[in-house]
Amino acid sequence: MESDSFKVKFWGVRGGYPMPGPGTNRVGGNTTCLEVRVGGHLIIIDAGTGIIGLGREIIAQYRIERVPLVITMLFTHTHHDHIQGFPFFGPARLADSTFYIFGPKMLYEDLEATLAKAMLPPYFPLDMEELASMRYVRNLRESEMLALCQDWTEPRVFNAYRDKPELPAEAVKVWLMRSYAHPQGGVFIYRIEWRDKRFVFATDTEGYCDWDKRLARFAHHADLLIHDAEYTEEEYLDPIDPKQGWGHSTWQMAVEVAKAAQVKQLALTHHNALHDDDFLEAVEKEAQAVFPATVLAREGLTIEL
Repeated sequence: MESDSFKVKFWGVRGGYPMPGPGTNRVGGNTTCLEVRVGGHLIIIDAGTGIIGLGREIIAQYRIERVPLVITMLFTHTHHDHIQGFPFFGPARLADSTFYIFGPKMLYEDLEATLAKAMLPPYFPLDMEELASMRYVRNLRESEMLALCQDWTEPRVFNAYRDKPELPAEAVKVWLMRSYAHPQGGVFIYRIEWRDKRFVFATDTEGYCDWDKRLARFAHHADLLIHDAEYTEEEYLDPIDPKQGWGHSTWQMAVEVAKAAQVKQLALTHHNALHDDDFLEAVEKEAQAVFPATVLAREGLTIEL
């Protein structure tokens, strides 16, 4: 694994449910999953159906190298479109795999219990306890931050306000912010920093009729901001079927956050399942007219910071 790079790759960019078919071939039809390769570490954010293809690629590489897999997983929240691929993630069935899994406690239920329910018989033929991999699952709080270092045997959790750890220069730091604008418990927004680079992943967040000023501060001067952009303003404010309060943003909200935070690049994600490639590429052009450094998140797109 490269130890001197910071790359982000999209494996799933849809929200709600998968939408395969000819109308989504260019952008992709899988639900949310992001692969982050940073400082020699593999971090996966969310486990929508996109994680299935990522798992196949990881196993193919494992067959060649036979190096034990050590993977850190971050969950933004546990709604179905962000965990539905986890039961089909091949590396979780390998005895040579170790997973460090972090995320929020949702509605007073531990993260591990929630993930286990995604594989609960009789709806799935294998329960979580039957997976051969080693798994360490921990709830995170907004007051905590995570650090990874190649010299450590596992990621470490610190209190972001009280602890003053002397972290190695090559440590990867993961900060989090809880957004309360998503139904049923909110969502974690993550900022990953390494050396002088930083990126922010802000899915399932909503700015209402303005933009999220807390998020703009959290993402200030990020090299890359990946932001929810599920709706157009017309859909969001539709007088018959409004989307306000559903916990998702318009692309205009995403652009306003990017401008206020002075980020270098913005990627629009969590595409509405009903928006086909032509629709989304038109949105991309509209957004670029306002914030030129905007790209549409597409499956397979890799951005190097």
